[in-house]
Amino acid sequence: MHIVVCIKQVPDSAQIRVHPVTNTIMRQGVPAIVNPYDLFSLEAALRLKDVHGGRITVISMGPPQAEIALKKCIAYGADEAILVTDRAFAGADTLATSFALAQAIRQIEKDMKVDMVFAGKQTIDGDTAQVGPGIAKRLNLQLLTYVAQIDAIDLEKNTIQVRRRAENGVQVLQTRLPCLITMLEGSNDMRYATMENMFRAARYATKIWNKDAAGIEDVNKIGLKGSPTLVSKVFAPKPLARRADIIDTESNDPRDIALTLVNKLFTQHPKLHDSLRSH
Repeated sequence: MHIVVCIKQVPDSAQIRVHPVTNTIMRQGVPAIVNPYDLFSLEAALRLKDVHGGRITVISMGPPQAEIALKKCIAYGADEAILVTDRAFAGADTLATSFALAQAIRQIEKDMKVDMVFAGKQTIDGDTAQVGPGIAKRLNLQLLTYVAQIDAIDLEKNTIQVRRRAENGVQVLQTRLPCLITMLEGSNDMRYATMENMFRAARYATKIWNKDAAGIEDVNKIGLKGSPTLVSKVFAPKPLARRADIIDTESNDPRDIALTLVNKLFTQHPKLHDSLRSH
């Protein structure tokens, strides 16, 4: 079984800065980390490898320094790492990113068939949750999003059964392989890197692919040229000027607390009582 895990190196969300002219994220001088949502998918892939064996390839599209994130994945237990990096990819939105990664996965398949692709639910810098589904669409893969648990895999029948978090509960779904899965946060706990894997990661020579090695011929589909998304404005939410009200009650009894809260609401909003009666 061959699993490809898409990961992204992202700036630490606590120190993100936005360029005032281009409205793009300024990564210079900002600490970088592996996208936390991607680690849930990597751990899910590693657990499948523990049970069924196989190979895990991690892939990322980003600047040269993203190699650090890939080596961290090697330390966790991934077998191979590929960094897709080229100046032509600069400024890519989710459409251009999913195209580039899909093309790279096609190149990976030339050496070894890909049975499953994992991706994070979303990234903490963009929060769009569009790249994973975009890859699945381009590669014609069955798409399973917001997966909370993988119940079973039958490699002979090429089927997988998962539990997917939905708005009204949990869905139990079964589909065929190959497929693309985005794991839900909290679905597992990332393992610790072993000493052996950490030494291996330090020595590992990451495969570096430019646009040509990734099989991309049309540069109009990558980078800024292939990104129709326009950011008109980026701003931070305004902090609330009003402080929280502190309500004192005679006791900790829930009825006293509720009665005090209702009375305060009616006092602050005199028309509320008539509005409720009219409905």
